[in-house]
Amino acid sequence: MKILQIIFQFAGSLSFLLFGMKLMSDGIQKSASKSLHKALSLMTGNRFLGMLTGVFITLIIQSSSATTVMVVSFVNAGLMTLAQAIGVIFGANIGTTVTAWIVAIFGFKFHIAALAIPLFGIGYLLKNIKQFNKPNIGEAVMGFGLLFLGLDLLKDVMTVDASQITFLSYFNDKGNFGLFIGLIAGVVVTAIIHSSSASTAIILTLSHQGLLSWEFAAAMVIGSNIGTTIDAVLASWGTKVNARRAALVHVLFNAIGSILAMFVLRPFLSLVDFIVPGPVQGNEPTHLAMLHTIFNVINTILFMPFVTPLARFTEKIIKPKDDEIPNVYKLEMITAGGKENIGANILRAEKEIVDMIGIAMQMLNKVQIGFKPDFEGNIDSYIEDLRAQEEYADQMQEQLSQFIVKCSQMSITDKTQNNLSIMLHIIDEIENMTDDCLSIGLLVHRSINKQTLIAREEMERLDPYLELVNHFLIFIKENLNKTLSEEKLRYAETIENKIDIYRAKLKRIARKRLECGADVRSELIYIDIIRYIEKIGDRAFEISEALVQTK
Repeated sequence: MKILQIIFQFAGSLSFLLFGMKLMSDGIQKSASKSLHKALSLMTGNRFLGMLTGVFITLIIQSSSATTVMVVSFVNAGLMTLAQAIGVIFGANIGTTVTAWIVAIFGFKFHIAALAIPLFGIGYLLKNIKQFNKPNIGEAVMGFGLLFLGLDLLKDVMTVDASQITFLSYFNDKGNFGLFIGLIAGVVVTAIIHSSSASTAIILTLSHQGLLSWEFAAAMVIGSNIGTTIDAVLASWGTKVNARRAALVHVLFNAIGSILAMFVLRPFLSLVDFIVPGPVQGNEPTHLAMLHTIFNVINTILFMPFVTPLARFTEKIIKPKDDEIPNVYKLEMITAGGKENIGANILRAEKEIVDMIGIAMQMLNKVQIGFKPDFEGNIDSYIEDLRAQEEYADQMQEQLSQFIVKCSQMSITDKTQNNLSIMLHIIDEIENMTDDCLSIGLLVHRSINKQTLIAREEMERLDPYLELVNHFLIFIKENLNKTLSEEKLRYAETIENKIDIYRAKLKRIARKRLECGADVRSELIYIDIIRYIEKIGDRAFEISEALVQTK
């Protein structure tokens, strides 16, 4: 029964943490304004400002776990880039060392859970009192409260105190093997209690009582830096790709730094002894607090020049899921050289346009899944996914258009100028397709929310209609960046005519149902869905005609 109790308490605590993070992330996404983006960009504008931001936040809340979980949430919400997050994560590791000094000097630490209930209460008022008119901000603040509560509950699920790990003193004089056990013990204890601050306090206490040797306690403190990454890993479950990468950065930063420190442990301890006046005996907490600080400062200094390579490494390790769209689209011009690079720039733009039509196809597939009678997904999450993809397509349109305009300003031939103009037209048509897909999703959402459900057989009739449009998009993707022959254009006309015929057929059936007394609202929504699907086919044909004009 005790084991079952621990399992359920752990599951419940983790649920608080993950739900709090989702609530915070969703609230921030809904309320995010340009001013918020600007403030975060200023705070994390370069790696050094990001590091200072991490230090400052962790100094306030006294938990690097909470800071890192918030960073993962900000990245998940698209408010921070992966590179910005890395600097903050580095700073959080420095900020958390203050707790060890508080324990060493004063013997207490700030409990982050004290913020949980007040924050949730404030968020609830902001969300539900109409006079405040801040429901999204309120949701984000409630998320903060639940996040802090979840972290505190996780620490309480499996408590560890100094008396329970005194057996570790057996390994004090076991040489390198003992130091390895100390490292692992630091990892395990911190992972169990979900707080490097709390585990450091325990280590300081045992060391002060003479139960742990200086070297063994130091190995445990270093190990605690690996164990504290558990919360970032847990928080990254179910998040977007860059949020998972931010969690991996936290793990790599702490794990690699800890391993390197163990290889030079004795010279490292000699450095600490040199900095801290007086002998270690009787002054263990101060020495360990200094070790914790120096370790994280040196680790940050060593890693700071490698922020960009570290971000790229995590991008190679963690790939987006098949239907996953990153938060932020970024397209940079190849600036080395001028005229000789126009070809490389155009090839890059062509590749990006293929990716963009891929997003439109993903959205259309998602729309088709939503029409299935056996669709069991959450309709709100379904719409949020569609909206995220549409916003990403908007970013692609804006940056790709700017990119192509810059290409057109280079020294190019009339033929290339014509092709660039056609590319701009194609980009606009693809972006309009994504708008249409989102509009269809919103119509389905509206029909469910207003309880004007469209009949099952009507939704099933849309399936072959959507298949025709999907087939058209596949044809477009296969022929993008090519000159379309007259034969292929006639094939495109055939598909377009089939779509028009099917549209007319579906509209006739809908009008007959209206004449027979069917629900007016649901039938009008159904007709709008038919119209938006047909518009996607029209845009595909527009692209086909444009491709004929390429040279």
